Amino acid sequence: GHAEALAFGSLLVEGISIRLTGQDVERGTFSHRQAVLHDAETGETYIPLQHLQEARAPFEIYNSPLSETGVLGFEYGFSTATQRSLVLWEAQFGDFVNVAQPIIDQFIISDRAKWAQDSGLTLLLPHGYEGQGPEHSSARLERFLQSCAENNLCVAYPSTPAQYFHILRRQARLERRRPLILMQPKSLLRLPEAMSRLADLTEGAFRAVIDDHAASEQREQVKRLVFCTGKVYYDLAARRAPHMALVRVEELYPWPHEDVARIVDLYPSVDEVVWAQEEPKNMGAWTYVSPRLRVSTGNAVIVRYAGRPERASPAEGYASAHKSEQERIVAEVVALPEAPVGSRRRSAVAG
Repeated sequence: GHAEALAFGSLLVEGISIRLTGQDVERGTFSHRQAVLHDAETGETYIPLQHLQEARAPFEIYNSPLSETGVLGFEYGFSTATQRSLVLWEAQFGDFVNVAQPIIDQFIISDRAKWAQDSGLTLLLPHGYEGQGPEHSSARLERFLQSCAENNLCVAYPSTPAQYFHILRRQARLERRRPLILMQPKSLLRLPEAMSRLADLTEGAFRAVIDDHAASEQREQVKRLVFCTGKVYYDLAARRAPHMALVRVEELYPWPHEDVARIVDLYPSVDEVVWAQEEPKNMGAWTYVSPRLRVSTGNAVIVRYAGRPERASPAEGYASAHKSEQERIVAEVVALPEAPVGSRRRSAVAG
């Protein structure tokens, strides 16, 4: 919440207006925003971001009706008609964005191709597998990735507050605007490991790919290079093993080919590349990532999948079943390689 507030405040000072709507955005579904303060005795409200002395643009925030199609349609239209603004719509849970699918299909995904119309609308979609069942786990990342073409969208899954801060600012300052689809993990809001230093916000920029700092001093020992996106990184990092490196793909579309290829080249002893995800195999990023990751590795290394098997429902209905599956995925990713070093590399002829 703090990184978001700082991003909003800095943009207001620069003269870029902010408009945020959604079912529970004033408080934040997970009590993480608290952008509107309520006086318990008088009922009056106070919005701190509307009282910045140096602000040169307005800040608007509204709890909207539970009509995703209507609200998202309005916000899309609003975003096309305003300049120097950051217009955001947040789903209460990312799963609920499916109710607005007509707006996504007809307008957000294809507006430039059909009408040469640009929108900078940002969708904030809480996403992540935390044992809350099939209706509160998935923003259907796969549907957005399947629709990506001709630079029509930006799809990202930031894993730190600093990354979120920088991508919001980048989105607001784009010269040629495109919609931004942000997957937002819920449990990371209070995870101590998912913190950023203030210096991470004041310096640097958004990074499409984040290398494994812990493995940077022992790259020669790394035999398995694991790519992932979002919350599952922290599950894997808690069980990190010396033979593996964990690389986060923070921006999925446009696919960061050069960044991925550069990181692969940093690990000369890698015998195997793994894509790890929480979602079932027919969901999440796998079907989109698989051919692109193979190209980025030069088709020289086996690319293996680790995650849930193909499923009709996005998540388990019981917390115990969820926990068991999460533990299985992590154990599979961190397990010692079965084959000798080099045996899984493709030969020059086979590649």
